Amino acid sequence: MSATVDHSLFNMRARGDWVRLRTLVVLRWMAITGQISAVLIATQMLDFKLPLSLCALVISASVCFNLIAHIVHPAELRLSERSTLMSLFFDLAQLVALLMLTGGLNNPFALLILAPVTIAATALRLRSTLWLGISAMLSIPLISFVHIPLVHPDGSGLLVPDVFRHGISAALAIGLVFLGLYARRVTVEGYAMSEALSATQLALAREQRLAAIGGMAAAAAHELGTPLATIKLVAGELARELRDNEALSDDLALIKSEADRCGAIMADLSQGGRDDSHVKSAPVSAVIDEAARPHMNRGTKLIVRIGGVPAEQAGTAQPVIWRPPELIHGLRNLIQNAVDFADSAVWVDAALDDEILRIAVGDDGPGFSADILPKLGEPYISTRARGSRRGGKDGYEGLGLGLFIARTLLERTGAKLAYANGSDASDRRRRDSTRNTPHENPPGAIIEIIWPAADLVAKDDQVRGPLGQNKRFVN
Repeated sequence: MSATVDHSLFNMRARGDWVRLRTLVVLRWMAITGQISAVLIATQMLDFKLPLSLCALVISASVCFNLIAHIVHPAELRLSERSTLMSLFFDLAQLVALLMLTGGLNNPFALLILAPVTIAATALRLRSTLWLGISAMLSIPLISFVHIPLVHPDGSGLLVPDVFRHGISAALAIGLVFLGLYARRVTVEGYAMSEALSATQLALAREQRLAAIGGMAAAAAHELGTPLATIKLVAGELARELRDNEALSDDLALIKSEADRCGAIMADLSQGGRDDSHVKSAPVSAVIDEAARPHMNRGTKLIVRIGGVPAEQAGTAQPVIWRPPELIHGLRNLIQNAVDFADSAVWVDAALDDEILRIAVGDDGPGFSADILPKLGEPYISTRARGSRRGGKDGYEGLGLGLFIARTLLERTGAKLAYANGSDASDRRRRDSTRNTPHENPPGAIIEIIWPAADLVAKDDQVRGPLGQNKRFVN
């Protein structure tokens, strides 16, 4: 969550070989159909005098280009960036040549010069887009001054005032820049969101696999407990009866010691949870402990408080909540971020009041920069102010996805996230006297997770009933 991954307009890596040959071929056939229709309407219905042979030659070049591309390459071919750029350069050159034969900027279809640049902005890297955009920009004054004018049936030319022609030139130039930047910004943000969502799905899948493995191990330990106890009991009885037989006594002692060893192994496995319904829920302090466990030995003090008192003093006076993998992994990401930037301590506060469950994760680090607070939760946004410890503790270098992944996973459990710095949170809590939250607050960044109690808090009859049989795990 600490590092910033650039998803600005100048990101050079977010494009490449995405475009299929079929896409450009279909678009080119549509352009050819439109060009032929426009020339026929202009000559047959509006009686303009156009150099039909030259127009046919230019349009035929585009037809031949499409036919060769269709014959030589498979339609599903993914073009390299260079091939896509060359194809768009050809389309731009063909369109410019046709406009020069049909009135230049006096031709209302001159606005189509925006199309190749817009496509490049959504499908190519920045360098390729700039080359095509500069070429299109230079072609605007070219077709403005070098063109065959449109001629009426009576032989008079279609004259457009210079001011209007210059205005069209300026409008096309501005349109090139605006549409190019707009298309690129939208596409790059979509690309960044797609990458971030992919990372979220991978993280969730990993957490679910780990939960399933832990559940299977715990279920195996539970099921093997009874036969193992029987083995130990029988081995003990035989050892007493055969204590005079030295050879058999040694063998029985070995069996008993190995059974004890198996018992210790199964006890360790059982700590990972099992698929009985009662371990699908746990006291909120246990859930926080499970999420924070990987980060407890990183040199930062972890302070867990339930309803304003230390967790070890809360006892049964705390809510019991469901513990889906999304909650564990999302909360773990937030605690990791706090530990990465804390100076000495991290606070995790939980409270249930007014049918609202709140868990706040805070630290005594540098806090959030004011200019990024409105953007927090978006992918590839650095969560800390400039000048804070670069990369957090232990040389940690994140990808800027941690907070986005945490938010996405926690929202799947029905949560909403709020972000603040310590001073802001303190002021808010002082204004709200009904909140059952501690008076002491972390001075750095605070992320508060808020659920309706009905979405996450387990009822007594759901957690205190009979265990029943273990459920079968299905792949």
